[in-house]
Amino acid sequence: MDGNRGRWQLLDLARGVAILLMVVFHLAWDLYYFGYSSIDVTEVTGWVVFQKSILTSFLLLVGMGLVLGHGNGVRWRAFWRRWAFLVVAALLTTAGTYWMFPDYFVFFGVLHAIALFSLLALPFLRLRWRITAALGVAVIVANFAFNDVAFEQRSLAWIGFWPTSPPTSDVVPIFPWFGVVLLGVALMRLLLASRFAAGLRSWRSALPVAQGLAVLGRWSLPFYLLHQPVIIGVLYGLMLIQPPVLAPPIVGDVAGFTASCNTSCGANGWAAGQCNTYCDCALEQIEAGNLWERLTDPAAPEVAQLRDLCTAMHLE
Repeated sequence: MDGNRGRWQLLDLARGVAILLMVVFHLAWDLYYFGYSSIDVTEVTGWVVFQKSILTSFLLLVGMGLVLGHGNGVRWRAFWRRWAFLVVAALLTTAGTYWMFPDYFVFFGVLHAIALFSLLALPFLRLRWRITAALGVAVIVANFAFNDVAFEQRSLAWIGFWPTSPPTSDVVPIFPWFGVVLLGVALMRLLLASRFAAGLRSWRSALPVAQGLAVLGRWSLPFYLLHQPVIIGVLYGLMLIQPPVLAPPIVGDVAGFTASCNTSCGANGWAAGQCNTYCDCALEQIEAGNLWERLTDPAAPEVAQLRDLCTAMHLE
């Protein structure tokens, strides 16, 4: 194994720290989802910044790790083995979250993104770091320079460019996040060419905490796959002992809307079967367009269009 491909304990330690911080965020989200917390971590600015910081660190490390592992020539057998594992893990995540949270399942989360970004980044591994960094910045800036509601559909949301996140518990689109991977590639190329490379490569800590975090970082993917099922299993067990005081807010939105919609529809003289179909149509459109916040304004054009569409389809 050559010098560039040797493991850097410093990077493993950074991955370990990032994975622990990610567990903290997911635990906070799960507590909110199950009704044990009133803090929506997807809306509170501090939590959003915390989550974006963790994701940024993960993707920077993906780019840096690709250079260490394949910068002097892609080791195709090792690459495809890891890539296949990522794809299978991503598909399991989609299946598992669809079973657990069908309205908010993960259709293109961090594992899907890492699998795709690892492929897309290969041509950049041996480019000059300035070119790669410039392209990384361009990918990030493009996402803030352009957006369109058409990209909020799940079929397009994996690309990016949406003004409002589609309904999902995790989405990591190409724009802007592939740009972060490219910055990680450029950063590692720069470090390897610097006078600090030998010192960073050889740095080791004998502290048990540092060694433990480094081990966690080396096995970050299996830990990522296992931590959410463990947390959710514990929370389900807790529900049997101590039910949550708060109604699960995400589920409550759906149930509350359906009940309100059916009541309002029935009051206008429509049959129960028609109302059920109309409300199912309305709910589908709301979730597809992520229109929950717009429902507070009945005059909003999106709400009026939704009402007209479902009325024309099911009440006329």
